[in-house]
Amino acid sequence: MESFSAVIVGGGPAGSTCARFLTQAGLNVLVLDKSPFPRDKVCAGWITPQVVDTLQLDVDAYRNGRTLQPITAFVAGLGKDVANSVEFGRTVSYGIRRCEFDDYLLRRSGAQLKLGAALKTIERQGSEWLLNGAIRTPLLIGAGGHFCPVAQFLGASVGRDEPSITAQEIEFEMSDVQAAHCATAAQTPELYFCDDLKGYAWCFRKGNFLNVGLGHEDNRGLHEQLKSFWDWLAAQGKVPADVHPRFKGHAYLLHTRSPRSIVDDGVLLIGDAVGLAYPESGEGIRPAIESGIMAAQVILAADTHYARSRLISYETMLHARFGPRRIKSRALLPASVKTALGRSLMKTRWFARNVVIDRWFLHSHQEALSN
Repeated sequence: MESFSAVIVGGGPAGSTCARFLTQAGLNVLVLDKSPFPRDKVCAGWITPQVVDTLQLDVDAYRNGRTLQPITAFVAGLGKDVANSVEFGRTVSYGIRRCEFDDYLLRRSGAQLKLGAALKTIERQGSEWLLNGAIRTPLLIGAGGHFCPVAQFLGASVGRDEPSITAQEIEFEMSDVQAAHCATAAQTPELYFCDDLKGYAWCFRKGNFLNVGLGHEDNRGLHEQLKSFWDWLAAQGKVPADVHPRFKGHAYLLHTRSPRSIVDDGVLLIGDAVGLAYPESGEGIRPAIESGIMAAQVILAADTHYARSRLISYETMLHARFGPRRIKSRALLPASVKTALGRSLMKTRWFARNVVIDRWFLHSHQEALSN
């Protein structure tokens, strides 16, 4: 039987960040993940300077042998016909590959790791948890993403009653010949919103790697829409014409619409296990990392007393940082009016730069989380 101060289920950015802060404070932490690392992770994959600051990431050291693509501009469009180029003239974000980024954060966390080992059973025995019949801990942290088994243990209706966003995408490395003829600029991610404004497609180059995908509130016809987008990109020379894509799917919850329980006695959720993606962009890396830090702060303040009453301030911190959840809020305007207004605004360069990119995607108005 093994015992740990805390067990974190999931080795992504939320789990590894929380683990690092707890281990630095002297806790004996185990990270359990069903996948060996590095592992493939579908994600457009970029991080803002605020994330770099929060993680105390040494940019020069990180880019040694890893992809770190400076982003200085965006293309933001409504459909494929109305597109605005937004130039910043400076680095406003960095493209990363999740297989590299997640592995780097996990290895530097200092926690003990059990990789390629799924969480199969959870039992509550007094004030402790018994995991897989062999691991004891007073504190269980769910960081296993949308399908996190800890979230399911707390009652999440994964894949059934939750209003999730569905996405499909592909990331692959181009040959030197393909890269030389690719019309997609490495420093300029391209974003194309759907006509109903309920999702968007993207094309993002990171050196010789290319990521193409589409996310939408409704998964009906998603693959066909993405295939049409790919064919359009190929006709523009933005993706290699000789590549036949095999898209991978994933799902996530927006913070404002997530119905999941977050905290209970001796247990809490972080990252995508909670459902923290920004509602306008669907970006989840920054909120995942910040949730890991906030959780660690609350855990350390609880001083080994992990009753729900001592952990509930974590939920308050999440709402203060990311806004309250409004699962059944009443719309002030009819959907048709909002769509018409949104389509009109999306066509303007000012809105594309100052709202879509600067506020929705970069969140430059929000300072890095202090830790």
